[in-house]
Amino acid sequence: MTRQDDHTDRDRMLVQRALHGDHSAFRQIVESTEALVAQIIFKMIGNYEDKKDIAQEVYLKVYKHLPGFKFQCKLSTWIGQIAFNASVNHLQQQKIWLPVHPDDFGPPEPYDSDAGFGIEKREFSDILAREIDQLPPLYKTVITLYHNEDQSYAEIAAIMGLPEGTVKSYLFRARKTLKDRLLFIYKKEQQ
Repeated sequence: MTRQDDHTDRDRMLVQRALHGDHSAFRQIVESTEALVAQIIFKMIGNYEDKKDIAQEVYLKVYKHLPGFKFQCKLSTWIGQIAFNASVNHLQQQKIWLPVHPDDFGPPEPYDSDAGFGIEKREFSDILAREIDQLPPLYKTVITLYHNEDQSYAEIAAIMGLPEGTVKSYLFRARKTLKDRLLFIYKKEQQ
């Protein structure tokens, strides 16, 4: 039995129990997917209250549509799709533009540090996190799902409703943009 089969069997068991009124099974579904849902929503949505509302909306949709889940993908991937679509819908309703090209957003914010000390590991982590947060929402989501949530290209493609090649392209562009922005900061540090 493969790891995928283990996931599928566990998913089937949880879904069946939840559909038969077992609230602890639905709670297990929520607990096993809340980190993924949070990563998606929190990388795409800026307003804290909106983030909470969208997360609640996601799990209401999961509960409502759980009888229609056909196990064509992992349960977490399906829930990730719901979270991504809810986030995109919210941004569209707010008339927030989703830039995906590096030229569509500005240069990195200036970074001040103690001169002569260079960038320490902790400092670098902080700078990297800040620069990831400056990426367009789609890039930020792709890079977070791939590197923080260990999702495969196929899983990210399924979550975001994009071709796998587009996911790879977005990930490449996000990494290149981060690299360029970090080099810019590093060069400013060296001056």
